[in-house]
Amino acid sequence: MAGATGVRVLVNLLCRSTSEASSKPLQFRCFGGKPSPMRPSAAATAVANALEDVEVPTEGISRPLSEILRELGKKVPDSFVKARVEDGQTIKYVPWHIINRILNLHAPEWSGEIRNIVYSADGKAVTVIYRVTLHGTDAEIYRESSGTASLDDTNYGDPVQKAESMAFRRACARLGLGLHLYHEDL
Repeated sequence: MAGATGVRVLVNLLCRSTSEASSKPLQFRCFGGKPSPMRPSAAATAVANALEDVEVPTEGISRPLSEILRELGKKVPDSFVKARVEDGQTIKYVPWHIINRILNLHAPEWSGEIRNIVYSADGKAVTVIYRVTLHGTDAEIYRESSGTASLDDTNYGDPVQKAESMAFRRACARLGLGLHLYHEDL
């Protein structure tokens, strides 16, 4: 309801209703010109009247942060978990695009950003720092993490993209999403 009121106020500011415009015409002065009255067109008045009846939803998109974190802390279904072998060791992970969809489902107002990209002094590796921010109705929280990839390793795509994907997944794990994969053996 508050959103609909805000729309009405905005519409009334942008184009006054016909009755108000006829009693108090807006005055605009061009450089060196005379003031001229401006009245809203019939289309603008029709839009303003139609918008007054529209209710804009302002609740339900986001939830309190505790609810979002509770949902993200649940175990990711095994069907989403992938495995790959690196240096003779099997690594379980959830692909970044699945993590992205889970965030969209449980925290639709999340945001993410690359904070830094650093190449090693010897030019053999790249590290990406990534931040994920969750926006709840009562608070927001962010977590950052890093991912490093060898510039020589192109088995799973571009090294910067690989490091970004790793950093993104790790930052999400710090928020609870897929965290169980890091301590499964315990």
